[in-house]
Amino acid sequence: MKAVVIHDKGGPDQLVLADMPDPVPGPGEVVIDTAYAGCNWADTQVRQGIYPHPMVYPLVMGFEVSGTVSKLGPGVTNVKVGDRVATFPEKGGGYAEKCVAGAAGLIKLPDDVPLDVGAAFPITALTAYHMLHTIHGRLKPGSTVLVSAIGGGVGLAVTQLAVHAGVKVIGTTGTAGKERRPLDYGASRVINYATEDFEKAVLDFTGGKGVDLAIDSYGASMLDRVFGVVRPLGHIISIGEAEGQPFKNIRERILPRSQTFTRLHLGHVDQRSPEWEAGVAHCLKGLSEGWLKVPIEGVFPLAQAAEMHRRLEGRQVAGKLLLKTT
Repeated sequence: MKAVVIHDKGGPDQLVLADMPDPVPGPGEVVIDTAYAGCNWADTQVRQGIYPHPMVYPLVMGFEVSGTVSKLGPGVTNVKVGDRVATFPEKGGGYAEKCVAGAAGLIKLPDDVPLDVGAAFPITALTAYHMLHTIHGRLKPGSTVLVSAIGGGVGLAVTQLAVHAGVKVIGTTGTAGKERRPLDYGASRVINYATEDFEKAVLDFTGGKGVDLAIDSYGASMLDRVFGVVRPLGHIISIGEAEGQPFKNIRERILPRSQTFTRLHLGHVDQRSPEWEAGVAHCLKGLSEGWLKVPIEGVFPLAQAAEMHRRLEGRQVAGKLLLKTT
């Protein structure tokens, strides 16, 4: 099979198209004939060697796929050959014509969810769902959530899921023009932190009270400033480090308002749990009913994986980029 391999850490040129042996499923695993692979900001971090969860190189890139089940490993009973599925292969392997994945995390795609959307939604939509409903769990109509990088994949998913739940959304972006889609999706206010003081804007928006929940994907100094705009007993969730690692002062930042703090990795949600199943069902329902949209901004062939990374790192993408593997 053809696959995109990274042999060492570095820039987009490290993504090399290579011939690889066809994968063989182990116990509890399947082989998927991959149709599409999703591209996420975490992919660029894995490529650079700065992803906070360890990876072993060389590796086949790709942590989000859709396709058709072609082989079953021993003990697999929840799917059959020919099923259309999507999944989150946490150890990679998605940038390839074939991918091994654990059967427990497979998402059977309804007929009205096409394969391109199937590869575009799992990480962003399920991350958004579990932040709003599993980790926080206390959001109710009228609550307010602050979303950093609101024009990105996770930001757009959080916006739509929160608005559907009756929650007010305020977001930040550093790129002019990326406010349009979140506003179309129901965000109440989007702040360009390059031209506005986002702390003042958030406090003005909430009448000085602060938001109930803040979701940050920037890290470093941006995360440090978020604590000041979250209300007493409010919650902060960190899901990324685009600016750099969080400062080592979390205890001192949460003490003044008795706030709580979480660093989320989607792979830590048990794919056999009722919470995982509820998230999958909720997101698939949203896709089928049309209130959850996953805008696809570009589709690239396997040989152009490096170009896909360059485009994502240009920070102009308001949605998802995909590799088409066949």
